[in-house]
Amino acid sequence: MNVTVKAIHFDAKASLEEFIQKKITKLEQYSDKITSADVTLQVVKPEVSDNKEVMLKVLMPNNELVVTKTADSFEEAFDNAMDAMIRSIKKAKEKANELKK
Repeated sequence: MNVTVKAIHFDAKASLEEFIQKKITKLEQYSDKITSADVTLQVVKPEVSDNKEVMLKVLMPNNELVVTKTADSFEEAFDNAMDAMIRSIKKAKEKANELKK
């Protein structure tokens, strides 16, 4: 699985990128069909709390799943996005299995 991490309008710390790389590999246990994952980090409205936005995009054959979450920290937003993405992957697998029947 190819993993791309993009930070928009700021430089992400190496520790944040390592955190993301380490956690995103867990997606492979839910589907072996994932070809790539793109993570986009962005600070929205700097004057407010809950301003760290993470967009997680996962590409699978015939499917593109996208989740966007916002929180106080990038780590928290990423964890929330991962939880939502895991649910989306499970749902996509169920749908694919129903279509095979």
